Amino acid sequence: MEMTASQIVATKRQVWNAGRTVGAKRALKPKQIWQIRFCLNQNRRLRDRALFDLAIDSKLRGCDLVRMKIGDIVSGGQIRTRAIVMQQKTGRPVQFELLPDAITARVW
Repeated sequence: MEMTASQIVATKRQVWNAGRTVGAKRALKPKQIWQIRFCLNQNRRLRDRALFDLAIDSKLRGCDLVRMKIGDIVSGGQIRTRAIVMQQKTGRPVQFELLPDAITARVW
């Protein structure tokens, strides 16, 4: 029995996810969150620290985080304690509270 050219190529090709972890990842532990915040503060990366704190508070996807506008978080010069954002993928609104870590970032 003879193999065709397409069968030969298919057997030699490396699988794209060989040896990689696939699927949902474990949640960050509080110590890991603290370490990331500390590192961002040490390197004076205020924008990244604000986005990280906002991501932890909201549990939004990255595409939804970077699409947020200042008006979603600030109202009349005051930082809101709660915000509502529409998810791009599902189209559903997500309401979340801004914790003190995100509020004190003061990048807004």
